[in-house]
Amino acid sequence: MSSPEDLEQRVAAVEAELAIVRQEAAAARALAAGADRDVAEYRAELRGHTRLLSALRETQLEHYAEHKADTAELKAGVAQIVRLLEGLGGTSSPDPAG
Repeated sequence: MSSPEDLEQRVAAVEAELAIVRQEAAAARALAAGADRDVAEYRAELRGHTRLLSALRETQLEHYAEHKADTAELKAGVAQIVRLLEGLGGTSSPDPAG
């Protein structure tokens, strides 16, 4: 059996170790809280980037649709100019091949 002095020393050692464990647990909680804040900030920033990219995509799709419509309008205009020029030449246009 252990003597009362040994028991007192062991209890004192456990109490000292318990104080260290409490300090380490408090430090771990502080680190976890900081990490939680960091993760929340990164998530908020990621949501902002995602919204920005979605808005950019929508803008690009709108610009593409406008470009496509403008191209179709240009093609129609060129075709009309060609028809008008062909009408000016009549049927007696000289054959460049001879």
